[in-house]
Amino acid sequence: MKLNEIRDNPGARKSRVRVGRGIGSGLGKTGGRGQKGQTSRSGVSIFGFEGGQMPLHMRIPKRGFNNPFGSDYAEVNVGAIQKVIDAGKLDSNGTIDHAALKAAGLARGGKDGVRLLGKGTLSAKLSFVVAGASKGAIEAVEKAGGSVQVIEVVPASEKAAAKKGTTRAAAKKARAKA
Repeated sequence: MKLNEIRDNPGARKSRVRVGRGIGSGLGKTGGRGQKGQTSRSGVSIFGFEGGQMPLHMRIPKRGFNNPFGSDYAEVNVGAIQKVIDAGKLDSNGTIDHAALKAAGLARGGKDGVRLLGKGTLSAKLSFVVAGASKGAIEAVEKAGGSVQVIEVVPASEKAAAKKGTTRAAAKKARAKA
């Protein structure tokens, strides 16, 4: 083999197709766009349009339900908290709340606060201020000598109703009287 005999493998280099460059190219005249109509012209954006037929994303049955009044808690297990304390990312002195857990990287999201769950073991004496806690989590914290204070978080739906001037309970009473 000599330097002047080196070639690419057959089919390794392919020149790009130059559309609309004469009859001989096979893609001249209309340039593969067919005759007339919307798609023969530039600036077409009809993704999902099926020519008037009901589009696929509308034909498929819809499933599930998003509760607009549902609560969004960041769920944190006591075992994960113990791991973070052992790693030194969370200070065991003082109260542990949503902000402290978020800073330690445990509580992601949770616009309605933190809910404490009982998976794992806890050996550190801690005091929690959370929006919710399971029975198992409360038992685990109290067994280690700590305490859990569950604060009442007002749901977004009740905040909105309060802005309008009526609470959900007051509206229920008004309907019961009528």
